[in-house]
Amino acid sequence: MVAARDADSAGADRSDAEVGKFLVALAHERNASPHTLDAYRRDLATLCRLAGEKPPTSLCTQDIRRFAMQLHGGGLSARSIARTLSAWRSFYRWLGKQLPLKLNPCQGVRPPKRRQDLPKALGIDQAQALLDEQPENLGGQSNELLDLRDKAMFELFYSSGLRLSELDSLDLGPALNLDEGEVTVTGKRGKTRAVPLGTQATATLRAWIERRGELAESNEMALFISRRGTRITPRMIQLRLARWAQRQGLGQHVHPHMLRHSFASHLLQSSGDLRAVQEMLGHANIGTTQIYTHLDFQHLAKVYDAAHPRAHKKG
Repeated sequence: MVAARDADSAGADRSDAEVGKFLVALAHERNASPHTLDAYRRDLATLCRLAGEKPPTSLCTQDIRRFAMQLHGGGLSARSIARTLSAWRSFYRWLGKQLPLKLNPCQGVRPPKRRQDLPKALGIDQAQALLDEQPENLGGQSNELLDLRDKAMFELFYSSGLRLSELDSLDLGPALNLDEGEVTVTGKRGKTRAVPLGTQATATLRAWIERRGELAESNEMALFISRRGTRITPRMIQLRLARWAQRQGLGQHVHPHMLRHSFASHLLQSSGDLRAVQEMLGHANIGTTQIYTHLDFQHLAKVYDAAHPRAHKKG
């Protein structure tokens, strides 16, 4: 029994070592971010937990399929299971280059079908109501300078369709070209893109930058500053937007990504140019952008129902 326990312990140590080497390879060969490495580490820890005493090299396709079913039965979403299987598949692909594996046991194992949830977007009138009010007119206990900053942030979100991380990481400098009406951001996988700025966003950003020095520390380069004089955090941006929407009486929770969805949906409704929307959003695959065609169809369906004489039959 002692010998068996020692063998199990040795197998576990070997598995940990293989996972560790794989993560090092991800960091160096693929330049994976700390966030990505953490996700892979969690997914591979799940694999080892489900495998129990079995080393990863001894698992077969039936084992992986059973693990996926266990995760699904435990309440994990189809999206999360798909991501987990992808991490396992990558691990075995790497492992096959290091060891003589017969096959990748994850090959052919599919996650459960996931429901295609449409992204939530504001209506055009709602977006206008959210952004039209001037900071000095909001009233209450608000700080007028912070409200000016917030309006500049939210105008930029809606004007250019930025991700939260892209907006939060913006600095003063050539990336923000107000004279040309353009902002350059670095998105996922380090890809850089230039996006137009609307006239409203440009005007509000000019007004904010003129007064930014009232808050910013002398060596701080961040475009958007907290009341402490340092770069505002993503979480604070989320909270400020939710509070802004509440003060505007919008009647629903608004988050930064909803402004990005609204930008894409409204632009597509007006232009119908899917490729241009894809480029401005920074999507690598146009299939990701096509989700907004469903939102556009919903808008057309509402117009049809309201206007077409045969849309509603009398009972």
